[in-house]
Amino acid sequence: MADIPFELKLIQIENPDELNFILGQSHFIKTVEDIHETMVTNVPGAKFGLAFCESSGAALVRSTGTDADLKALAERNALALGAGHSFILFLRDAFPINVLNAIKLVPEVAGIYCASANPVQVLLVESEQGRGILGVIDGIHTKGIEDAGGVAWRMSFLRKIGYKVA
Repeated sequence: MADIPFELKLIQIENPDELNFILGQSHFIKTVEDIHETMVTNVPGAKFGLAFCESSGAALVRSTGTDADLKALAERNALALGAGHSFILFLRDAFPINVLNAIKLVPEVAGIYCASANPVQVLLVESEQGRGILGVIDGIHTKGIEDAGGVAWRMSFLRKIGYKVA
């Protein structure tokens, strides 16, 4: 078996407004239409932009969305990643928690790398054949263990944003 040359690359996700996004892997060009349908079915009125890296044929970034700016942001990120069958979905007026399970159930979706609004870096491997995602760095290095004050803050925050009842 011959050694195949490869290179590791670290790509920063462009997300100037700290929007929530989902980065995942799928397996078919139909991903674009099915994730679009999943979004509008599960969060009516949500603003989003989706881009998908086709990994055969024309090998284009395929995209859709309900917001032109989010669609353009998704397209720029997908093109920068250039990793076959990956997709990135930027959200406004919706959160990953609202759609993540529904997206995981889309038949073309093979997996999710992250769902975040944090700064994210994507570790890629590139060979002559193409690029693949090895993993992500989501946010910053952990600083310690939550204490009682941290528990109180977390519980208060979740109630404030409507995810827990008093």
